[in-house]
Amino acid sequence: MPLLALVIALAQAAPQPQAPASVATPRPVASRPFVALDVTQGRSSLGTIVIALNPEKAPVSVDNFLQYVRAGHYDGTVFHRVMPDFMIQGGGFTPELLERPTRPPIKNEARNGLRNSRGTVAMARTNDPNSATSQFFISVKDNHRLDFGISGAGYAVFGEVVEGMDVANRISLTPTTTRGPHQSAPQTSVVIRRARELKTWAPKPAAMAPKPH
Repeated sequence: MPLLALVIALAQAAPQPQAPASVATPRPVASRPFVALDVTQGRSSLGTIVIALNPEKAPVSVDNFLQYVRAGHYDGTVFHRVMPDFMIQGGGFTPELLERPTRPPIKNEARNGLRNSRGTVAMARTNDPNSATSQFFISVKDNHRLDFGISGAGYAVFGEVVEGMDVANRISLTPTTTRGPHQSAPQTSVVIRRARELKTWAPKPAAMAPKPH
């Protein structure tokens, strides 16, 4: 069965009191592993999303994600579920919405203290907390109701977008339709053309303001 990681009802659920979370103390962003997702739609490039991974707080999820990247699993997969003001989800299906084979599921690391805030990347899963395989989602707004202790076992954050959040936002706004069991599927496939590790990454320098005349 296709992996339906997040249900619409969850997006609309009323938040409940949150359990105390540990304080996240990740290493500086510049020293973390990075993965770049080159994204296209139709014949057009939408740009690149760069993700800084957090192996200190989510070692199992990061190792799992990198293994799929290195195996080329994500190349040619799509963001098959996109919802404005919520998230974009991908990593499991071809443009024909055929599910790719995966390795065994991993344990849920949602208790790591990392919150599902705007720009974070988390593992998608079924109702079974320990069912995540290859699928992930990028939050395009603060989704703290998905944290551990608010929606039960929660959804494990393992990285954050450090470049290309504008690309993720555009993907979330693409027109959608229902394709078989898949609701909120883009009408025109949004394809991860290639997922690749980056040896280094540095933020782009801010544009210089024009000098006064």
